[in-house]
Amino acid sequence: MYVAIVKYNAGNICSVKNALTRCGIEPVLTDDPELLMKADKVIFPGQGEARSTMNYLKEHRLDEVIKSLTQPVLGICIGMQLLCRHSEEQDTDCLGIFDTDVLRFRPNTSEEKVPQMGWNTINNTTSELFKGFTKPEFVYFVHSFYVPECGHTIATTDYTLSYSSALHKDNFYATQFHPEKSGPVGERIIKNFLEL
Repeated sequence: MYVAIVKYNAGNICSVKNALTRCGIEPVLTDDPELLMKADKVIFPGQGEARSTMNYLKEHRLDEVIKSLTQPVLGICIGMQLLCRHSEEQDTDCLGIFDTDVLRFRPNTSEEKVPQMGWNTINNTTSELFKGFTKPEFVYFVHSFYVPECGHTIATTDYTLSYSSALHKDNFYATQFHPEKSGPVGERIIKNFLEL
């Protein structure tokens, strides 16, 4: 199987590559449109800031390439947020795959720290991305912005409020959490994606 990881100015791409290697896949890290379009699966991961990341994607025409992909695509963390319509992070227009906005956490109490950093559960999981899940599972999060629950929601998490921790529309899947840092549960999600 040919799996491509979108190469751009975001952090955490190496850990995704390592997670795929543990699943028996040697992925290609590339910003070449032709290689991305030829891939069986594409992963759009990363940690970063919305405005500068979108600027980079546009400068390299990766925004057009990502929107044109027809094979299964998995966005992770900032990758999920950039697949949405707009982000409150520096008032950034994003790719618009998911017709929903990305909002900043507004804590209700002093105990609710932003960013949310650490382990939390994913609930109400639907979609083949979570095949085999029978109960809420713990996964690893690092983020200050979130996607509200919407028609594309396939998993929810509670932190200051209930929000979308995973999305799905057509061939696009996305997780706010980091499956590559979420132990056996995350590995199961990656394998489920590879089997789509």
